[in-house]
Amino acid sequence: MSVQEIECKTALSASTLPGLTYSLNPYRGCQHDCAYCYAPNVLRISREHWGDDLKVKKNIPVVLVHELKKKKPGVVGISTVTDPYQPLEQKYRLTRFCLEQLLQHDFPVHIQTKSALVIRDIDLLVRFSDSQVMFSIGTLHDDERRLLEPQASSIQDRVAAIVKCSKASLKTAVFFGPVYPTTTVEEIPRFLDVMKDAGAQEIWIDMLRLKPGVFENIQKALREDPKISQLFSKQMKKPMEYYTIIREEILKQGKERNLRIIDAF
Repeated sequence: MSVQEIECKTALSASTLPGLTYSLNPYRGCQHDCAYCYAPNVLRISREHWGDDLKVKKNIPVVLVHELKKKKPGVVGISTVTDPYQPLEQKYRLTRFCLEQLLQHDFPVHIQTKSALVIRDIDLLVRFSDSQVMFSIGTLHDDERRLLEPQASSIQDRVAAIVKCSKASLKTAVFFGPVYPTTTVEEIPRFLDVMKDAGAQEIWIDMLRLKPGVFENIQKALREDPKISQLFSKQMKKPMEYYTIIREEILKQGKERNLRIIDAF
């Protein structure tokens, strides 16, 4: 793994994602190395090196200090093309340093992560007037997670982190996306029950989107489990048809549980 410390020129970038004004990404590249990640396509980075060629924006908290004096208040998405709590954050603490600066101006923050490390910063997050932590969870099967999200926190640890954030009275949500193509209609009630019981207030949903190179990367990650690989391949022949069925069931079961279901895109 290659880790390079770099200097950035900007901290807050304008965001076109729903509900976000700005995006803040302390790292370039991501150790979680999820097989289906779209970020390499967005940033035009070789997928082959995405998980082990990492850039640390060491000066981003300082840049952020200057920008916050000039920027209009708006919701800051942390992060949008990397995970702000990937393992590097334990050493560099850039996400925490940036949160400290955002808190000084009380900019609303929306965090999305696959890491339980976020609970380290609960002490800061509870002091914001408006903050939300969203955990990306695409399956309840951790054996599948290990294949496709090899360096991310386990599903069990993520659910436990939701509980801790919820008990601290933070707004919590789950990004059920991409929905793993192994998910069956029969599994939806249990998934929603687990997330609601943990304290999630919203469930955002999205399908697996096959950007160039993504399907091939998934097949590579799943080669040690031919059964799962075959199921993925089968569902991906007609992805919209499969997802429409799953989405309808999520909406139905969510309504029965008084859970807010939101289409991410």
